[in-house]
Amino acid sequence: MSTSRRRTLLKVIVLGDSGVGKTSLMNQYVHNKFSQQYKATIGADFVTKEVLIEDRLVTLQERFQSLGVAFYRGADCCVLVYDVNVNKSFDTLNTWHDEFLNQASPSDPKTFPFILLGNKIDVDGGKSRVVSEKKAMEWCSSKGNIPYYETSAKEDYNVDEAFLSVAKLALEHERDQDIYFQTVADPVPETEQRGGCAC
Repeated sequence: MSTSRRRTLLKVIVLGDSGVGKTSLMNQYVHNKFSQQYKATIGADFVTKEVLIEDRLVTLQERFQSLGVAFYRGADCCVLVYDVNVNKSFDTLNTWHDEFLNQASPSDPKTFPFILLGNKIDVDGGKSRVVSEKKAMEWCSSKGNIPYYETSAKEDYNVDEAFLSVAKLALEHERDQDIYFQTVADPVPETEQRGGCAC
């Protein structure tokens, strides 16, 4: 079995207000590093990481920041991030969600895979939290039951789990979308093709 056809590149868009921890989450996920220094990410930063899912090597390519249509095109999944300690970052989720759908214009917006991450749950031992898990879950269910994870890039809490679920979600969606995927991936051996009627 060739491994090349098992390799899949998934393009994941990471959106959310400035300062919610998009870059920190990515750095923690890809490099297992967290930096206290805050530097706004300008432009299309993107990082890649390979993960193994059901014997398939999946390369996640994450991009963040909003740069218009080209940036969104071909996305397999959209990760929305907010800071559980900042109400405004939660309130703008609708805008990010809608902007993504407008720009990426997926063939079926209702089934396009989104995932929501509530980041920075470590801050102040959780005392400065203003957005409850219940409120976040309600938002997710209003958007068609999108998966929700609470994360801490700083403490490396739930980061791997969240992005693994992103990869699985994107992979499932890709399978649903690409009806030729199976036929391309698994050619029928020639011996089987010769026998039988060709009508």
